[in-house]
Formats: sequence, C-alpha cells, structure tokens
Amino acid sequence: MTYQTTPPVHALRGVSFSVERGELVAVVGPSGSGKSTLLHIMGTLDRPTAGEVSVAGHQISELADKQLSALRSRHIGFVFQQFHLLSGYTALDNVADGALYTGMPLDGRRDLAARSLRRVGLSHRMDHTATKLSGGERQRVAIARALIGSPSIILADEPSGNLDTATSDSIVELIEELSGEGVTIVVITHNREIAEKFPRTIGLRDGSVEYDTALSGAR
Repeated sequence: MTYQTTPPVHALRGVSFSVERGELVAVVGPSGSGKSTLLHIMGTLDRPTAGEVSVAGHQISELADKQLSALRSRHIGFVFQQFHLLSGYTALDNVADGALYTGMPLDGRRDLAARSLRRVGLSHRMDHTATKLSGGERQRVAIARALIGSPSIILADEPSGNLDTATSDSIVELIEELSGEGVTIVVITHNREIAEKFPRTIGLRDGSVEYDTALSGAR
C-alpha cells in the first residue's frame, strides 16, 4: 500500500496472510508499523495500490464502491479504541444506531440492540446514557454495536487501549467468548502482552510482516 505523497510513503510492503473463518488473530506492532492501514484494507475502507484482498469470498478489486459498502454492512463489524458513542444517547440507542442504514424501523433496531447488549453482558445498563457508563462498559457497548448486524468478521482497533488492566482483561475475555461462538476476529494492538493472549499473532514492523505464529510458532 503506497500513499502518493512527496516522497511516496509505502505503508505496507509485501504483506501476505490469510485469516480463516472463526479464527482469532492479533496484529501487533509499534506506531508507524502499518497496523491502521492494514485495518482499513481488511475492512474495505481503503483499496490496496497493489495485490489482492479477498473478504468473505469476494475480491475487493472486482467490486464497485457501492458493492464494497454492502459487503461491509453484511460481513464486517468495527470496534474502535475511542468508542465513538453519542454521549446523550442510551446504551440501547447507541447500539441501535449500528443498524441505522438498514432501513429497519426503530423498534426493530432496538430489539436487535437489546439482544446484542445481552450478548456482551450489559442487559442491566441498556437505559443508561454513555456518560454514566464506565470505560469498560462503553467498550462493551461499542462491541455490541459492531455485533448488531450479526457480522461474520469483527475488526477491533486497540479495543483495550484506554482501559485499566482488570477492565482490559475482561474485554479480552469477551473477545475470546465471541470467537468461541464462531465470529472471525482480528484485533489490532501495539501491546505485545495483549497480543500474546490470543491463539495467533502477526507482528508488523515498517509495513512488513515480521513474524506470524501460524507459520513459525515464534512470538
């Protein structure tokens, strides 16, 4: 992946790997290693300048922007470090907003949101606004929002980055539980200690894959 600046910036170089259905993978690397670019490409938010990307059996290069949007809506849920919750909205309505563009009536979206919140252990906090939730609870709301469309893939960018150790561990446990239900999950992190809690780790450095424990077993 090359950004056409002066001089050109090669954000990713020769990156090649596959993630199987139901797999739980951590991508770890320092700032500037290419993690965010990789997340954007895996999530079909950006197109690679070279090479091929296949998501849920679809070649990205063969799809128009509208088709990519439909692919994301159907198959991919995103979880971000900053939560991106609306402060005046309840947990229920923040999650319901995740299905805003489906055309589903509000009552239907709220039903799905309630189901997602139960799935992440927040049924007792549905009617609380985001400002009244702890950091860990906000991240669980963000995960519930990502799950509302029943995606086959979750891409999580530093999901425990702003949390204390105990809360971070609880989010990791939740991610492992969701993986056990068959969801494919890729976690982007700079924290090797977090990454090593997952079954497979891919290390990035300077835009290249430094190691992949699926191939070498090394960490």
